[in-house]
Amino acid sequence: MTDNTEIELQAAAFRTLVEHLRKHTDVQNIDLMNLAGFCRNCLSKWYLAAAEEKGMKLDYEQAREIIYGMPYSEWKEKYQNESSEQQKKKFAETMAQQDQ
Repeated sequence: MTDNTEIELQAAAFRTLVEHLRKHTDVQNIDLMNLAGFCRNCLSKWYLAAAEEKGMKLDYEQAREIIYGMPYSEWKEKYQNESSEQQKKKFAETMAQQDQ
């Protein structure tokens, strides 16, 4: 496999992941963090870091809009629910494990 083909496949997989997350708005970021250790905001930060590495001018809100498919404030208003105490507890545990 050539490097270019590998990059194309990785890009296609990333686009599919982003589209999947856009369709599954019922899955909250905290649930993603608790289960997988990353969320839509993490993807936004990784996208921003990659853009900056290439010398591109992009800010966090622009990166979020690319991942969410709309401004984050709009997504939050439409789809984000209040986290339960159980979700918050699990999140704190997950973050503590990541810091180790």
